Amino acid sequence: YWSVHDNESTNGILPKGSCGSRNVFFGVAPQKGLCVTAAGTVMHGKLEGGKRVVKGMRSFEEIPHTGRNGWLNLLKFWRENRFQQLHKHMERTFNTLGPIYREKLGTLSSVNIMLPSDVSELFKSEGLHPQRMTLQPWATHREIRNHSKGIFLKNGEEWRADRLQLNKEVMMSAAVKRFLPLLDEVAKDFCQMLQTRMEKEGRGEKGKCVLTIDPSPDLFRFALEASCHVLYGERIGLFSSSPSLESQKFIWAVERMLTTTPPLLYLPPRLLLRMGAPLWTQHATAWDHIFSHAEARIQRGYQRLSTSLDRASPAGTAGSQYTGVLGQLMEKGQLSLDLIKANITELMAGGVDTTAVPLQFALFELGRNPEVQESVRQQVRVSWAQAGGDPHKALQGAPLLKGTIKEVLRLYPVGITVQRYPVRDIVLQNYHIPAGTLVQACIYPMGRSEKVFEDPLRFDPSRWSREEGQRVEAAGFRSLAFGFGARQCVGRRIAESEMQLFLMHILLSFHLSVPSSEDLNTTVTLILQPETPPRITFSKL
Repeated sequence: YWSVHDNESTNGILPKGSCGSRNVFFGVAPQKGLCVTAAGTVMHGKLEGGKRVVKGMRSFEEIPHTGRNGWLNLLKFWRENRFQQLHKHMERTFNTLGPIYREKLGTLSSVNIMLPSDVSELFKSEGLHPQRMTLQPWATHREIRNHSKGIFLKNGEEWRADRLQLNKEVMMSAAVKRFLPLLDEVAKDFCQMLQTRMEKEGRGEKGKCVLTIDPSPDLFRFALEASCHVLYGERIGLFSSSPSLESQKFIWAVERMLTTTPPLLYLPPRLLLRMGAPLWTQHATAWDHIFSHAEARIQRGYQRLSTSLDRASPAGTAGSQYTGVLGQLMEKGQLSLDLIKANITELMAGGVDTTAVPLQFALFELGRNPEVQESVRQQVRVSWAQAGGDPHKALQGAPLLKGTIKEVLRLYPVGITVQRYPVRDIVLQNYHIPAGTLVQACIYPMGRSEKVFEDPLRFDPSRWSREEGQRVEAAGFRSLAFGFGARQCVGRRIAESEMQLFLMHILLSFHLSVPSSEDLNTTVTLILQPETPPRITFSKL
């Protein structure tokens, strides 16, 4: 089975037959006298895998739960404002009920788990076409507006075919090498902008200026600038003294879309649409703005590509200049223009907050852990000096940068769960889980659990390089912020590279500190973020 790191020979997709039968009966009842382990697969009355056998599997109904009435639970969630603190609710519930529990909220039922060994079993039964929980409000918006769906909202063979094409342009090593210089350029420009601002607004003697700011608005602009450069192959000038209102509106629209999604997950969107509910109207309007912004960029990219191809060499690669993911997909012609638009729009909508927010947490943790900051900086300096300006070599020589991102996402995962529907009956914690059950791996509680991590609240990027040499069972299932296997985040390589290059150039240019090292309070929209963005002090090195 797949480790969290892709096997690129299959483009990130499991080969046929490698992960269970596709012809399964959903909800097969357990047979009498089955022998099972704490985590395993039920097949024809015996356990696969040759693990220690324990008698007496317990039924699905016996799994501890938070209340049988989904509507009463949902009412309680709203009354007690638990949606915004869903990550803390999960942590408390695991502490109370143990490492597995059932929860029903409105129309949605799930089994929640948090131990890597259980997560390993879940992913072994994800099948050839893994499914996550469908974000129905997003799907409904596409249907009523007659937009094509991107891979985020697709399943089955249709998902697989599109995903294979996208992987070639955003996940494979060759693609990463093509877009790394673009991200590197944006990261350098961000540091230059910060340097200019420091000289104007900073305090202290010239050459020793310090600047204390809430960097979050700048980080959102950085993430949007970087995404546009990689996806469309163009700069949009967000680091100028007067960034465009159009781009700011896009950032606001993404934030509104993320905020309005969670409450809509537990209610039928089409009913709310018929009722004209303000919540639905806000959600749909936010998506409309996201689509119009992307549509304008895609049209410009299409015209630019058409012009350059007319003048191109016989090879037809627009003068061999990298044209961004959009240009590559259009040149290859394997996806229809509608599908390219759908997927580029999803990548744009999913690529701003999901990198800007972890960078807030990263600056904060590096600022309040000066020894860690200095050790990462020393490694970065050596690597950058030896790389001769090659960003790929620079990142390869600084594993602590990757460890920093993994550590930030362990403590502050962007999405707090990873979901799958097993294609066959499985056993978790000695409970029978029927095929087709929504199972959520809850990665916020996992990342902070003493059962999973030693000294879990300590920020220690070096823990990941230490672990790589250890063959711990299910070790690969302790870092799941980007998901897993064939259905992991399609923008993963862009996001990882973008965040690492950003931190690399920040650490080469500035010393970081924080006015307050108090723990940050966090809240969940669709993603985890600080209740109040932390202030960071930048000092010129």
